[in-house]
Amino acid sequence: MPFDIVNDPNGFPRVLLSEPGGSSAEVLLYDGRVVSWKNEHGEELLFRSSKAIGKSPNVIKGGISVCFPQFGNLGLLEQHGYASNRLWSLDNCPLHLAPADNLSSVDLIFKPSGRHLKILPHSFELRLHISLGPSKLTLIPCVRNTDKKSLSFTFALRNYLSVSDISEVRVEGLETLDYLDNLLHRERFTEQADAITFDSEVDRIYLSTPANIAIIDHEKKRTFVLRKEGLPDAGLCDCLITMYLVLNPFTICHYRCFTKKTLTLVA
Repeated sequence: MPFDIVNDPNGFPRVLLSEPGGSSAEVLLYDGRVVSWKNEHGEELLFRSSKAIGKSPNVIKGGISVCFPQFGNLGLLEQHGYASNRLWSLDNCPLHLAPADNLSSVDLIFKPSGRHLKILPHSFELRLHISLGPSKLTLIPCVRNTDKKSLSFTFALRNYLSVSDISEVRVEGLETLDYLDNLLHRERFTEQADAITFDSEVDRIYLSTPANIAIIDHEKKRTFVLRKEGLPDAGLCDCLITMYLVLNPFTICHYRCFTKKTLTLVA
């Protein structure tokens, strides 16, 4: 299915995706961020802070954002890198096959230029394939090294999920795993609980996580399932139930890609 491009009230372009079952998604071209994902009943499944809405797109917080070429403060660049604060383009030569008839998709691309190359003197192409299907949203990032030097980076997809009350939420699939606690200077621990609940502040990176992670909202009687491929670690933050999938750290040599790093959200 084709997509539409519209300008929001502040004049920033966004891509509108929809599928026959009634679900929809919206993607900003400014930073490649998914800012809305609604189910067939029109219910918003992603959180976006109302305090962040303004005339500058870089104040948007929430949705699903891309962290590249640095995740968090794991390096010398600005927090979470600069790909999420720059204008992306529609990709006219996408690497992915056309979706099935019942899917709607868009392919975006980001290339550093100008002052980006002064910050990190390295050329690359960052692509993002986003497809919408019945009850699911899939993101497939791909990095191509177009420089003569090896490219080292960290990468993450940050997902802000809409839930009712944090006290009514539990996360399953991370039990018995080791994690780094960001509140304790990334000290390493082993998860002892059968499922994670939020009685106090949580900010962790779980290591070598399984392909499926479930976020269960008892009050809304809704379960999100994060299905991932090629992204080994998963972060968990109680800040609005943020789940992020992490690739730490990775190096690609001359003209190589890492592909098929897939995240699918099912609701």
